[in-house]
Amino acid sequence: MSLRKFLFSLALCVATAGMSFAAPQDTQSSKQDMKDAGQDMKDAGHDTKNATKHAAKSTGKATKKAAHKTGHTVKHATNKTAQKTKEGAAKVENKTETPPQK
Repeated sequence: MSLRKFLFSLALCVATAGMSFAAPQDTQSSKQDMKDAGQDMKDAGHDTKNATKHAAKSTGKATKKAAHKTGHTVKHATNKTAQKTKEGAAKVENKTETPPQK
C-alpha cells in the first residue's frame, strides 16, 4: 500500500471515530424535560413579577418627585406674589401719605 492510500485511510478512520464521539445523545427522560419546562415557566413568571414590581416602584418615585417639585414651585410662586403685593401696597401707601401739616 502506498503512503498516500495509508494517510487517506487513517484520516478517514479518525474522522468517523470523531463523529461518533461528537454525536449528541439524549440521556434525559421526557419526564425530566417536562419538569425542566415547568421550572422554566416558573422562573419566567418570577422574572415578569420582579420587572413589573420594579417598574411600579420607579413610576411611584417619579410621581412623588414630580408632586414635590410642583408643590415647591407653587409655594415659591405664592411667596413671590405675596412679596410683590407687599411692595405694591407700600408704594401706594407712600404715595397716599399726607405730609404733616404745619
